[in-house]
Amino acid sequence: MIALDTNLELPRNLYLEVTNRCNLKCRACILYRGSWESARDVTHNELVHITDQLPQLERIALHGIGEPLLNPDLPAMVRHLKYRNAFVYFNSNGILLDEKRQNELIDAGLDELRISLDAANRQDYKAMRNSDRFEQIVSNLRSFVNRMRRLQVSRPALSLWYLGTRENINALPKFVELAADIGVNQVYLQRLVYFNDDDGYGLATSDKTLVASDGRVRQRVEQGQDLAKQLGIQFNASGLTSPLESVQTDTRNHHPWKGCFRPITLMYITANGNVLPCCISPFSTSDYASIILGNVFETPLEEIWQGSKYRSFRKSHQTATPPRSCRGCGNLWSL
Repeated sequence: MIALDTNLELPRNLYLEVTNRCNLKCRACILYRGSWESARDVTHNELVHITDQLPQLERIALHGIGEPLLNPDLPAMVRHLKYRNAFVYFNSNGILLDEKRQNELIDAGLDELRISLDAANRQDYKAMRNSDRFEQIVSNLRSFVNRMRRLQVSRPALSLWYLGTRENINALPKFVELAADIGVNQVYLQRLVYFNDDDGYGLATSDKTLVASDGRVRQRVEQGQDLAKQLGIQFNASGLTSPLESVQTDTRNHHPWKGCFRPITLMYITANGNVLPCCISPFSTSDYASIILGNVFETPLEEIWQGSKYRSFRKSHQTATPPRSCRGCGNLWSL
């Protein structure tokens, strides 16, 4: 259980959705059913306005729902944030990672680039993401790895992300092999998040999520771990657990969400300025209005952070009946 303070220090960790537009319509994304908000890009000036309100900002993710490389201001945003000495990273599907953008990201000083690929071959990628761009993305990644080697630079750190479901878990070891073949030495397994109610969509339904009690899931994750060790790949999980731990459900802990520090340590801001409790929340509830804690284009950020909606959310979060967006964390999906 976390201790609550009515005057919390402003967050040092920020998620800023620089765009909610995307060039894919993946079956496991909420955009598959339609966006919560109107399509919009954050401008460079808006990013400066927001982050100037966080004098102790240390870490910022320039992603949310959407493809960050669609925002033309992205390199300038990264450059500004590096001037602020923040650690800057984002997730991308990699489709737009051409030579020009590779150079821009390297020159801007991006610290980390996470590529959400979710498949080890063209057929599985088509099934997950309804796209035929698999070979293009792999080619972009090979080109980026080779460019960084030629330039003798270590940033951005590259990683491949695998959204594991019961439909694609068999290919996880092949995904580890693909990362090694491309030259990317970090792989992340991410557990599916879905609405904890009857309003499922696409792949994001409870019957598709990974559970360690399924012997096939445990076997494939263990194979992935062993193979990664042989190939010199770091095999991680989203959150603060190992890949195998991330798919387990701890039935002994009836209120695992109480150990989550997101409501008191970070803030998520959408492309339209809406402040949400975390990046998981839009994927875990169909009651979108309930997770909007303010709007940074209408109210100063500190006023939102210390405001009644945020305080009420934090208080509810520490009960046996937290906000709907939190009820599955630690059991139905990874904390």
